[in-house]
Amino acid sequence: MTSRRPTSTKKAAPKKAPAKKGAKKPQPPAGTLVLMVRHGQTPTTGAVLPGRAKGLHLAETGLAQAERAGQRIGALNKVRAVYASPMERTQETAAPIAKACGLRVRTHKGLVECDFGAWTGKKLSDLRKLPEWRTVQDYPSGFRFPKGESFPEMQTRMVDAISDLVAKHPGETIVAVSHADTIKAAVASAMGTHLDLFQRIVVSPCSVTAILYTSGGPVVLAVNSTGDDLGTLVPS
Repeated sequence: MTSRRPTSTKKAAPKKAPAKKGAKKPQPPAGTLVLMVRHGQTPTTGAVLPGRAKGLHLAETGLAQAERAGQRIGALNKVRAVYASPMERTQETAAPIAKACGLRVRTHKGLVECDFGAWTGKKLSDLRKLPEWRTVQDYPSGFRFPKGESFPEMQTRMVDAISDLVAKHPGETIVAVSHADTIKAAVASAMGTHLDLFQRIVVSPCSVTAILYTSGGPVVLAVNSTGDDLGTLVPS
């Protein structure tokens, strides 16, 4: 008696269609370029810790700096939104930038200055004499301003604000006019630098700090730029 081999019930796997020649691989979403601008010079810059005190406006020098920043940023011809903290000095800095870009200034509370609490309005020459001043410089992550914010709280708030703006403007270029310490904290976060080292970062009045936020993480293109052609800022 002849034995028969059992008939296989498995179906042949369908052949994959050959890849089309010249087909492009899917590209990751374009990053959002955030141009962080510190406000222009005020009558008290370098002498007083103004914080969130109201009524502080740009000095004549600061107004000229803001106009120059507007010219530099406007020349890019690709800014889609201009945001500023609620303070008068940031709003006044943002105004000529927005005008140069054909936009209006939008206010974002998360970009506001650190709350210096009881130190608000104090002379820096007096604050430097306090024993706490060394902590502010060497161990800011462990310092809270009396009746104000701690540095970690400030950094978290600023980073969250930038993240919010990036989510609202995927693949676009935007401007965020803020303050020295908040921008320095954002740079430290983007670079993975500990907050205790953020005082080593310099952010001058009306300087531009450019950070590209991509799906793979932030790329710091420039810090404290005051005179370069912004159109040359691209990832290497």
